[in-house]
Amino acid sequence: MPDSNNLVALEPSKVPAYLDAITFAGGQVAELSNDVEALIWTDYSKPELLAETLDNNPQLKWVQLPFAGVDAFKAILDRPITFTSAKRSYSEPVAEHALALSLALARILPERVRDQTWGRQFADSFFEEDVLIVGGGGIAESFASMLEPFRSKVVVVRKRPDEAFLPGFQGRVVGFEDFDVEVAKAKLVLLACALTDQTRFLFDKRVFSIMRNDAYLVNVARGEVVNQEDLVEALRSGAISAAATDVTYPEPLPDDHAMWQLDNLLITPHTADTKEIVTALFAERLGVNVTAWLAGKELTGVVNPQLGY
Repeated sequence: MPDSNNLVALEPSKVPAYLDAITFAGGQVAELSNDVEALIWTDYSKPELLAETLDNNPQLKWVQLPFAGVDAFKAILDRPITFTSAKRSYSEPVAEHALALSLALARILPERVRDQTWGRQFADSFFEEDVLIVGGGGIAESFASMLEPFRSKVVVVRKRPDEAFLPGFQGRVVGFEDFDVEVAKAKLVLLACALTDQTRFLFDKRVFSIMRNDAYLVNVARGEVVNQEDLVEALRSGAISAAATDVTYPEPLPDDHAMWQLDNLLITPHTADTKEIVTALFAERLGVNVTAWLAGKELTGVVNPQLGY
């Protein structure tokens, strides 16, 4: 007879790598029933389905969510359940993508790949430049670490500036009360924050008006951190030099959207972490958390419903 203490449900998709991770950690994958108190949720696009699943399974005590961002699940986070996210699981590949986008903008690679003539000679550099990172999680730490060889003057703005950041970090960490001052100085602004009431449409016409007109904006957070209509206008008017985004609203971005018409905007289709990357790294997180759950130890990536991440 199976030990009900090690039962873990995997819904709605039974991804083989996740099945293996749960089993290797000592768990037994089971269908949802009154004996199952742990649920690994694998779908981000149907939060209403998870809500229904929780309604039908009041015995659940722990739910592992699939991505670092949990804004889609905001309506259910106040339930008396421990929710964990995949925050920090995908930090390195997302930061890697952010660096690639940043360098592509500075070296006008989007323009060069389209040109069929010598064209203009232009290159920008982030060596010893002012860089602002909005958000203080794993992506921010990885990106700051990647910038160390550039000797960039990095400032991180985050909700809780007194919390520990990257060990040995040579830059500064400030609160949002200093946001206007820091965004006005930055040559490169990276968005790597959670989508919350404070950050929703944080970058709008007002903020673009105080940014440097030679500044670059890179967004690997959530599309709604930026007001897209205001971004289009800022790029057309020259309020900022160029931007790159891996996230939009909606997703996919319609083919006739104005953002596709801008030569100084680089768009990637939410590929900072690909399916292959996510599968491998989420499987690692499942191994860690299933092991902890079965041993009664602290889980990694616990969501704070008040903060929204």
